[in-house]
Amino acid sequence: MQVTTLASGSKGNSIYLEGSSGALLIDAGLSAREILSRLAAAGGKPYLIRALLVTHEHGDHIRGASSLARKLGVPVLGTPGSLSEVLRTASSRSPPPVMRCHYGEELTIEDFYIHPFATSHDALEPCGFMIRDGDLTFGCCTDTGQVSPDLLTYFRRCEMMVLESNHCPVMLENGPYPVMLKRRIRSKKGHLSNRAAGECLRALARDVPCIQLAHLSEINNTPVKALSSAQEALGLFADAVDLFVGRQHEISPTRYL
Repeated sequence: MQVTTLASGSKGNSIYLEGSSGALLIDAGLSAREILSRLAAAGGKPYLIRALLVTHEHGDHIRGASSLARKLGVPVLGTPGSLSEVLRTASSRSPPPVMRCHYGEELTIEDFYIHPFATSHDALEPCGFMIRDGDLTFGCCTDTGQVSPDLLTYFRRCEMMVLESNHCPVMLENGPYPVMLKRRIRSKKGHLSNRAAGECLRALARDVPCIQLAHLSEINNTPVKALSSAQEALGLFADAVDLFVGRQHEISPTRYL
């Protein structure tokens, strides 16, 4: 299994996951043209993509979903809540095919076993995904204000985990956002702070060998702060974990699991 983050941040998100017999795309928060351009630059194979998974309906996750799914001839997979917005914003003449998923109900697409789980975010029916191909499991959890102990149990099974580390609490407090937006971001249905992400990493340190910090705010965080906080949380395990930051304007180096 190989994983390439094409974009990660509040301006657009997309992850390419290639397995033994096909590939998946998680989120399409850039234009279809930009995603295909980045995919080509990363050496990805669009013809292998079997489905486009969406975590929730916010624009930085579905902006290019409908047109990209039509171009690739694949379904958009998501919860009913997320898909309702994908279909609402799609062209009425040629809406994309869709596949509905539900929390805790595993489904298969060729050799991929896909397990959606609930996240805590101010969206209609947001989710993350555990994706297994053979003996390898990849987990994706972005845009969530909290992570439950049950989810940590799932995450410990992963060879690689993408986990939100959205903001530095001090930068958010002292930054330019209005008070209501700061409250939203800090809430249980907002975004994980570096500190909260670190608590998750501390619990996963013994079990997950590769972790990407995702969805960093360009206003309220920096890669240096996110990495420093994560390394401190990992403690003695910091050197044993392949820890890196997903970038908004750069393609992340491919990880081979």
